[in-house]
Formats: sequence, C-alpha cells, structure tokens
Amino acid sequence: MNTQALTQLVVDALEDMKGNDIVTIDVTGQTSVTDMLVVASGTSNRHVRSLAENVIEKAKDADQRPLGSEGQDSGEWVLVDLGVVVVHCFLPETREFYDLESLWDRRPGDDVAAED
Repeated sequence: MNTQALTQLVVDALEDMKGNDIVTIDVTGQTSVTDMLVVASGTSNRHVRSLAENVIEKAKDADQRPLGSEGQDSGEWVLVDLGVVVVHCFLPETREFYDLESLWDRRPGDDVAAED
C-alpha cells in the first residue's frame, strides 16, 4: 500500500470514530523516519485510545501491521507507527502543548536570525 492510500485509510479510520481536527502533514524530505504524520484529537482519554485502536484495527485489516504504538495506558497522547505514516492521537490540551503542526511546518533556516 502506498503512502497516499495508507494516509487515507488512517484518516477514514479516525473519521469513523469521530476524531476531531484531523490534520495530515507531509514530512517527506524533513526526516528519514516517516513520510506522513496524521494528527487528531479525541474528547477524552477513552476516545483517544479508541481512535488509535481503530487505526490499528483498520491497518491490520489492510495487511499493514503497525511497527508499534505508545501511550495507550494514559490516553493523553497515543502514537501509532505504521512506517511511512505515523499517527498521533491527542487530548486537545496535550495537542496544544506539543503543537506538532507548528513544529513540522518549520523548514530548515526558519529560526535563523537575519544577519545585519
């Protein structure tokens, strides 16, 4: 399954479980770890865990075994690593604190002060 198809599978899985504020971020060329990040919010710890569990289930149904997942115990931030797509499910306040969208939107040199 290519990156685009896997990303769509993830977005669909999140939408099926009523995930909020779903964002996809193409990080191709910014890291060698993955090509795409998908970020979503849940309304409670249980909802965040359910979002991640549905992504894992739908990925397995499509013969895309997750490489791993983290954070299911707390449910504040659950990461699902599908290789070329990494999924982050957050509580809104945790998502706001880490602000991955802004972090990955930066390009090399963005924070370099202009020389006089």
